[in-house]
Amino acid sequence: MFHSGFVTILGRPNAGKSTLLNALVGEKLAIISPKPQTTRNRIQGILHLPKQGSRPAAQIILVDTPGVHKPDSSLGRKMMTEVREALDACDVVLVIADAARRLDPSDSFVLDLARQARARQLQTRPSMTPVFLLLNKIDLIKPKDRLLPLIDEYRKLHDFQEIIPLSALKKDGLALLLDKLVAALPAGPRYFPEGQFTDQPMRFMAAEIVREQILLDTKEEIPYATTVVVDQFEENPKLTRIAATIHCEREGQKAILVGKGGQMLKKVGTAARLRIEGMLGTKVFLELFVKVSPGWRDSREFVEQLDWRRQLERIFGLD
Repeated sequence: MFHSGFVTILGRPNAGKSTLLNALVGEKLAIISPKPQTTRNRIQGILHLPKQGSRPAAQIILVDTPGVHKPDSSLGRKMMTEVREALDACDVVLVIADAARRLDPSDSFVLDLARQARARQLQTRPSMTPVFLLLNKIDLIKPKDRLLPLIDEYRKLHDFQEIIPLSALKKDGLALLLDKLVAALPAGPRYFPEGQFTDQPMRFMAAEIVREQILLDTKEEIPYATTVVVDQFEENPKLTRIAATIHCEREGQKAILVGKGGQMLKKVGTAARLRIEGMLGTKVFLELFVKVSPGWRDSREFVEQLDWRRQLERIFGLD
């Protein structure tokens, strides 16, 4: 018997969703930074598991989602739409929480989303979608007995099928999580071929790598006011040519992104190029431009075009 299904990772910003995805798949699919709302799109990571003892072979499609928040822009609303769509199409929900901090109303908001998704799914399927609670960052908790009161608090809020303490960063507890996930997933087909570890095109991943470098190298409002769009992506056996535009909202932000004598743009470009070369296995010529696009975060049309699926439709003339 073969088990397969879609597993949505749900949680607040900086709970460790993307770190968990990368740790389970064994590839850096999702960008990571200490800044909240780093993830803006649904990101799928495909995990191929062979039969192991009594555990059947399985394919787990993990869906990383943006951090749950109350949106105040078209970009924020698009991010929350990504979250809801991922919840509506999944077989298991993983609610990941930062075990190193106290519960607050934002955690109830996350659980409400999971409950609403289960209620919608009950209209089309006979059984309820399992919800696991993952208490992440247990490596930061000392003494460990502080975990027990937190588990009791969460148990009062929701009837979780499983509660698993873990550390995504240290990869502690991940083997147990995988065993529980395979058991919870239904028997099903292999959705993706062996060897494929994401559905994201490299074009989108290159844009995200550039954006991650901006997140790491800049401060204050700059990371949140920027996005990256790849305008040209030409793959050849020996050299890949990429041209990308960094969109920001004000001239002052553009000045910071370019830097004195172009030094900041060169720093971002060099670091991103090396990362992309590591993923592609070829030399990369990366050309970056900075463009002021006032109020892009509040432009529904602009934000919709950031979805890589829409970008591919436009490239191949399908829209």
